Amino acid sequence: MSTNAQLAAKLLRDASMFFRQVGEQNPPVAEQMNQNAAAYEQVAQMVEADPLGALPDAAEA
Repeated sequence: MSTNAQLAAKLLRDASMFFRQVGEQNPPVAEQMNQNAAAYEQVAQMVEADPLGALPDAAEA
């Protein structure tokens, strides 16, 4: 059985693939779509590695 975190990571990775495909089909927005894809992939990794992890406050960053 999958956990909520595993499902969230899968959905984030699927969204990442969507952004990459949009970028491939629309070169003027490819750079932004690739940045979006990378962000979604990074969050997927964070959710898998530490599902209950806290993000730093803006003041700490």
